[in-house]
Amino acid sequence: MPKTIRNQYNKQLTYEKLMEAHKKSKKGKGYRKEIIEFNLKQEEYIMWLYEQLKNKTYQHGGYTEFYVTEPKLRKIEKSRYMDRIVHRWVVDNFLTPAFVPQFIPTSYACIKGRGMHRSAIYVQNAMKHCKRIWGDYYILKMDIAKYFDNINKNILLTILKRKIKDKELLWLVEQILFAQKRQKGLEIGNYTSQMFANIYLNEVDQYIKHELKIKYYCRYLDDSVLMVKTKQEAKNVLQKIRGFLEEKLELQLNQKTQIFKNKQGVNFCGYKINEYRMKLRDKGKRKLKKKIKHLKQQIKLGKMTSKEAKKYLAGHMGYIKYANSNNLLKKLFYIEK
Repeated sequence: MPKTIRNQYNKQLTYEKLMEAHKKSKKGKGYRKEIIEFNLKQEEYIMWLYEQLKNKTYQHGGYTEFYVTEPKLRKIEKSRYMDRIVHRWVVDNFLTPAFVPQFIPTSYACIKGRGMHRSAIYVQNAMKHCKRIWGDYYILKMDIAKYFDNINKNILLTILKRKIKDKELLWLVEQILFAQKRQKGLEIGNYTSQMFANIYLNEVDQYIKHELKIKYYCRYLDDSVLMVKTKQEAKNVLQKIRGFLEEKLELQLNQKTQIFKNKQGVNFCGYKINEYRMKLRDKGKRKLKKKIKHLKQQIKLGKMTSKEAKKYLAGHMGYIKYANSNNLLKKLFYIEK
């Protein structure tokens, strides 16, 4: 896709692409009532949605709110399934091809082929390299305060408009962005929100890499790590980044932001990382042990088979296998046949 999006809305708006967005949106969720009902008349619904988007009579629906407690208490705002198809269509056909190529290579969240594990591996490799060239060095770990809640939608829209010159697409983007009639805060739960959040912080990525010339820098959504040779350099960089975030994006760093020596390692993406080891954080271990204990009880009570339990743990295995945790694996994941 060209550097700017022009005259693409109607080219990408087809029955086939909307059906594809529906198939991707329902993947792994086909048992849900709203999706079962949609599937019964999917051809009719997709055609209706196509006409609504074509005639620009589409209006984003409301949200259902609920709370989750893992990994921390947060409010989830869930849109209608019809709207989630539109979100998918917008991200896959416009936002991803237009914006992702301009992201820095060390931005890892919500990008195909990257992710949490690659982010942690990059940090450890960068630490090893800094140890070789500098000996001792300093790490700046940054975390945005209440990131999704504090994103200014008007600033985000201005950033989007630099690349989106298609009036029809801008109309739809504004429908999605301002469906909640508020100026601040992206809806956690929207497929578009992950991409919008990445686009928003790409501003600071570009500043750090190209203005501040920081070579060893990595971001996973609102958590980021950079490495510099001296403590004074780390302080100077932190001051400049704080200023940029507050002035350009109306964001602030929280109390978790700190500077420390490389000998202390760094907590990032659920791992405790130093140049030689990558371990699960203690908090992560406790949660995992609690889940394993619960699964074993379920098996004992006959409410779950060992095969089902192992299937449930497959995702956790993908997370743990990157850490130096062989003994922990043997201890935790032993489930009798």
